[in-house]
This record gives sequence, structure tokens and C-alpha cells, in this order.
Amino acid sequence: MKNRPKLRLTLFIVSAIVLVWVVLAVLPKPQSYEGENPFRAPEGGPPHIIAHAGGNMEFPDNTLEAHYNAYSIDPNVILETDVAMTADGVVVLTHDLTFDRKTNLRNAPVEETSYHEVLMKEGEEVNFAFENEIDDDGFQVGDDIPYTNYRGEEVTPLDVDYPEGVVPRHEEVFRATTLEEFFRAFPDNEKIVEVKPAGERGIETIDTILELMDDLEDEGFDMYGRVTLASFHKEIFEYYMELKETTHPELLFSPQDASITNFYILHWPRLTVFYDDPVSSFQVPMSEAVFNINLNLATRAFVNAANRHNIAVHYWTINEEEKMRELVEVGADGILTDRPTLLREVIEDYFPDHFD
Repeated sequence: MKNRPKLRLTLFIVSAIVLVWVVLAVLPKPQSYEGENPFRAPEGGPPHIIAHAGGNMEFPDNTLEAHYNAYSIDPNVILETDVAMTADGVVVLTHDLTFDRKTNLRNAPVEETSYHEVLMKEGEEVNFAFENEIDDDGFQVGDDIPYTNYRGEEVTPLDVDYPEGVVPRHEEVFRATTLEEFFRAFPDNEKIVEVKPAGERGIETIDTILELMDDLEDEGFDMYGRVTLASFHKEIFEYYMELKETTHPELLFSPQDASITNFYILHWPRLTVFYDDPVSSFQVPMSEAVFNINLNLATRAFVNAANRHNIAVHYWTINEEEKMRELVEVGADGILTDRPTLLREVIEDYFPDHFD
């Protein structure tokens, strides 16, 4: 009998905790993006095709030609690209912080190479159509290795199916592509731009990008409704947050790993009401190891949790048909792939009329 008051108190505390949890779980979630999010999949529709660097297994990555190829596969494709800034302040499309792997330049850090040097080498045009071996510092080792697609074929700019009115920039060479050229070529497509440099150089790159976006916005381009900036660097994400709160409230960006991990942890007990990072999309792998624990991110529960915050969920980099099908079935908003042609075929199996 003496234990009954303690039992009642315990039950009261447990009931109160459960009640608070239920209230928190069902509360409306903070909207990380206000309005219709263009990076989410249409209601009841397929995931967006997101051409990773334009589709690296079909044409040389981060070239204008690769992006035109992706556009020919799906005019509504989301185009993903990587950027860094040359020594003279030109933002160019490049995955690496050196040009050694993808071009016939050697010992060429991006930030130490002028834009002119990215165009011409000893009187010949620089070609962004190589797959050279590089060391840990990003510098080439061994001979030049020409790019080949997933079929093992060498390709030229003439192999691209260009939109009407667009002509190849060169018959043989995949030239360097500036971010401005990329923006102007695809004014109506959503784009994801990953800033590769870290630290102060990364911040300088972002400032240059925003100057370009502001100028194009003044010309009538819908830059802040169609471009999401990304980075895996913590300090760059923090800078995006600062810009969002101060000079560029309309800025769209995606978070780095720590923010996504926080969301994932909160979504399990249905407490994402405490997540309020103002991001438009997550770019995530299908699984991620955190503290030696493998987190499965490719679930309908995770996608739905993010969608309740109006956050799009995009998965990278998916080149296998089986994984593409798995992500279609869990309701992914977008799939980043080096093989946009294959992804279109998979989507057509599920949504036969989507591309009509």
C-alpha cells in the first residue's frame, strides 16, 4: 500500500512525457522552404532526373556539352555541377581543385591558373576530356588518358543532341565552361551548384557567384528560384546561413553532413519540430556510416519527414538500375546520376506517360 503514491507519481510522469511527445510529434513542422519547392518531385509523380555533373558516364563531366546531353534526355532535368574559381576570379565548372585529372594541363591548381591558361596551352585549346590518374594532391601521374563513356567509346562535341539553334562550340575539343555560360545556357532548368573550395577561398567563390546571380537576376533570369548552392564544408554552410539571414534572404542552399545527421536523428522519435535549418533540399547517399553505425537514408519515412518540412530529398550518385528502382519506390524527390539515359528508362517503366 505504501508504494501506491510512488506508482501513481511514476505513471503520472510517464503519461505526461508521452503526452508531450505526442504533441511535439503532431505539431506542424517548421517550413525550411516557404512556398512551392521546385526541387521536390511533383505530387504522385516520379523523382527528378538530376544529371550529376551533366552525366559523367555519358559525356565528360562539368562540360557544357554534358549538360546539353542531359537536357536532350529530359528538358526538365535538374542540372548539377561543381565549381571553383581561377586565379583571375572566373568561376568555372570543375570537380577537382586541380585541372590535372580532367584536362591536358599538368600541375595546375585551379586557384593558381588563369582563365586564359584554362583555355589555351602552348597555342592549343585545352581539352576537358580526360580521365588521368592523379596523386593525393590532385596532380597527374602517368600519361594522358582520354575520356570514354560507359560503353568504352570516345566521344566528341558533335555526338551531342543539341537543342534547336545551338551549335557545337568545337568539333573535337570539350572546352572549359564558365558558370555564367552554364547559367545562360539553361535559364529554365533548376540547377544545383556545389562550391568545391573550402575556407576563405570558398567564401570568395560564393561572393563571386552571388555577384553573377544578382547581375543575371537584374537581366530577368530567375536565379534565386532555380539555383541551389551546396557544399560539404561546415564553414561554407555557416556562410550560407549568414547570407540567408542578412543580404540574401531568397538564397536556396543545401546543408552539409552535420545538419542532415541532426535531422535524421530527430526524425526517428518524430521530433523534427526542433529542426529549423532554412534549407531547400538534402543531397544524401542511400546510407551513411556515423560513429560506426550505418544509417539507412533511403526510406519512405525519411523522405516523408523531410517533405513535411518542405525539404526535397535527392540521392547521390546512383548509376545502378536496381538502386534507381528502390529510390523511385521510396518516393525520392530526385536521383543524381552519371547515367541520365538509364534513369529515364527506369522512370518510364513506372510512369509511362511522364515524358510525353
